[in-house]
Amino acid sequence: MIEGREWPIAVRSVEVSVPVAPITDVTGYPRTRVFVRQTGTLVGSVDIWNGGGPISATRLRQAIAGGLAWPLMRRALEGQLGERHEANPNAGARTSGEAAMRPMSVSVVIATCNRPDDLRRCLSSLRALRPSIPLELVVVDNRPAGGATPAVVREFGDVRFIEEPRPGLSYARNAGFMAASGDIAIAIDDDVTVPQGWLERLVAPFSRREVMCVTGNVLPVALDTEAQCRFEAYGGLGKGFEPIEAGPDWFRAWRTAVPTWRLGATANAAFRRSIFFDPRIGLLDEALGAGMPTGCSEDTYLFYRILKAGYTIVYDPAAWVWHRHRVEQRSLRHQIFSYSKGHVAYQLTTLAREGDRRALVRLLYSLPRVYAARTWERLRGRSEYPLPLIATEVLGTLAGPLALWRARRRVRRLGPSLRTQPHAVSVESPVTETSGS
Repeated sequence: MIEGREWPIAVRSVEVSVPVAPITDVTGYPRTRVFVRQTGTLVGSVDIWNGGGPISATRLRQAIAGGLAWPLMRRALEGQLGERHEANPNAGARTSGEAAMRPMSVSVVIATCNRPDDLRRCLSSLRALRPSIPLELVVVDNRPAGGATPAVVREFGDVRFIEEPRPGLSYARNAGFMAASGDIAIAIDDDVTVPQGWLERLVAPFSRREVMCVTGNVLPVALDTEAQCRFEAYGGLGKGFEPIEAGPDWFRAWRTAVPTWRLGATANAAFRRSIFFDPRIGLLDEALGAGMPTGCSEDTYLFYRILKAGYTIVYDPAAWVWHRHRVEQRSLRHQIFSYSKGHVAYQLTTLAREGDRRALVRLLYSLPRVYAARTWERLRGRSEYPLPLIATEVLGTLAGPLALWRARRRVRRLGPSLRTQPHAVSVESPVTETSGS
């Protein structure tokens, strides 16, 4: 039950390996969401109803102990066991699935669409990192006519700049993946910022040969408006604080559609770049994703193909980023409508292209049950998720088939990514070259 106004919610983070201090800069906020770290690793979050006042150190400790006692104890025990294992070189050998194949270099691909302020914050956070491995930054301008992006890139010196005039996030990211030189290609949104240690945590699982993709958590940097809070209630972009490992057995175990949407998103995802040249996997499907009529799900379909090819995906919540959610209700409705369209487009794609009939179970049984349950919970007062947003999801679901048809037609007209070879554009002079056909 709601204890007061749902928004705004202050967002703060604390480190519990040192004595916690009171939080005094949350006056005016009825509630504060505290993300808790232990020796730098994200453990979870607690909500504290502070009623517009500061939060004392005592109350903060009590809230953390009450909400996160087990995760904190488990991490402490795991740390002790890890120290014992490292102290005893005969404690056990590495499993056969592990290999000394740590990535030699990393490319971070940032697709942007005339959002200079977001891009500047993103690049600033990346430049502030102290990476232990070679790092390349690649910015892909998906709206070259806007003109603002090159000026931002010039502020940061050694950043590769690519133009992809064909509209669509998948086109832009594919251009970046093709132009990148790193062994690992990381996709992040232009409206995220990254903390210290993010890069090393995100690429660490690639020491195992079978891992082809690693995703991380996505946390809200602010929850000041109704739209931002509603988006978190909808599910946000993060997938929780528990690690997930999905492989071939996980892929085959589901009787309904494979829930690859639980494995993260390309707002914060790393890929072994060799997968893009594997005919079983390939690049992002350009008909799916933002900027196309389908609206999203290019990442979930790529995850599907990785798993179907017999590889492993790791979701590691310790490799988190901060995301700036949309602040306006109109933008939120458009986003949720697009997510619903894209989800249906993804299911239809796995049905038509992969012959996976489990998609029919999702479309004809699971999704109607989800919407019916949400509506019932709202009518009984057990949920604060608004009925108009549920209706928006239903309308998006119904619009999915037509959206996919329109997107496929557009890709046939624009051409697939594999037919072009994107290249860097100098930002020292007026931009005249593009990656178009």
